[in-house]
Amino acid sequence: MSEQHPIDASDQARAALDRRGFLKAAGAGVGAAGIVLTNSGAAAQAQQWSEKDKLLRIASCSYPIRYIFKTRPNQGRGGGSGTAATASSAAAPSSTAPAQQAGASRPANGGWTSAQMKEKYGEITMLDFPQFTKDTFPGVTNMDLFSGLFGDVADDSMFAGRQFDPSTPSGKKWLDALANKMAVTGVKCQHISNNAPTNLAGPDEALRKAGVEVAKTWLQGCAVLGVKSMRMNSPQALGPSIRPPAVPRDPSDGYPRNLDIGALLAAAIESYKEMADYGGKFGIRVTLENHWGLAADPMNIRTIIDEVNHPYCEASPDFCNWEYEYMLVHGLKALAPYAHTNVHAKYWDRWGDQNNVQRSTRIMLAGGFKGTFALEYENGPLNGIEGAKYLYKEVLAALSNPVPVI
Repeated sequence: MSEQHPIDASDQARAALDRRGFLKAAGAGVGAAGIVLTNSGAAAQAQQWSEKDKLLRIASCSYPIRYIFKTRPNQGRGGGSGTAATASSAAAPSSTAPAQQAGASRPANGGWTSAQMKEKYGEITMLDFPQFTKDTFPGVTNMDLFSGLFGDVADDSMFAGRQFDPSTPSGKKWLDALANKMAVTGVKCQHISNNAPTNLAGPDEALRKAGVEVAKTWLQGCAVLGVKSMRMNSPQALGPSIRPPAVPRDPSDGYPRNLDIGALLAAAIESYKEMADYGGKFGIRVTLENHWGLAADPMNIRTIIDEVNHPYCEASPDFCNWEYEYMLVHGLKALAPYAHTNVHAKYWDRWGDQNNVQRSTRIMLAGGFKGTFALEYENGPLNGIEGAKYLYKEVLAALSNPVPVI
């Protein structure tokens, strides 16, 4: 694909005619396809879904595709630069989850370097991703976009350090260009996985407030995309990546007590209250993903959401971001009732054959989830693109036969 991505006159003309109506209706299809399922009625309901209904429940995910994105000179993109070991050819996608012993490691991206990926698949930017979605995942019209891939990599004026800044004039212009591309292709932005806000759980109050302000900048700036939800917690946004442990004996009574986690939770609750209030003005839900720190524990996520008690605050679970294997099922079940808009349907070889994508999809459906399943292939025997294609097949299979859930 070309290195420049101007919006030509024909694109502008078509976008002027249909963009406003397109973005206004962006979430209608997903809502229509999102039918609450129970074990007793799920199979019969699934038979009534058309193929289009099922495809409305799937979102492409830019994160595993990052290896073919253009990057800023001498600067990584946050979340991986695609410098995997050499591989000469792609592994063929399998029809079932690749088997591997839990805990065993593979080279990143299935052993493919970024250069090899670009040679095979071409090089793109986020402005190309709507069309890439249409071409790569037949029938899919929703996207989950990673914040670290936003912006024109050749224009430093739209970045604050490593992060895209939606409030800059050039950043706003770029977001308009992305909205135009979406309108022309008919592909919508369902969710943004945002790593920009930091320090949302303190302990420094000034830094917490600054993190909330960054989140507000993204909510306001990305409203032009018609986005429905935005994850706000990077791996370091909600306290240290490893949660503080309890002390064996509280000096006051001699019993175990966690002396530090309460203050972190209180700060996170305040941050999410402020972000949910602001997101509600634009119709954007702010979400918590099980993404390390406080959010590694599903009970902490539920606590924050319950305490915030706001229609624009919810969970966006990830199938695999857990500290131990029992959470692959039980953590997901705990979060399913708190999720409404988007989840990461992930395969990660960290968990070997315990990572059952179809089962995880069925757990979410049985829990009443009505949103989209974003195809996030973390790591395994396939590269990110072929892995996402594998997930496309797995999620479709679960949508076609959503029971039983064990």
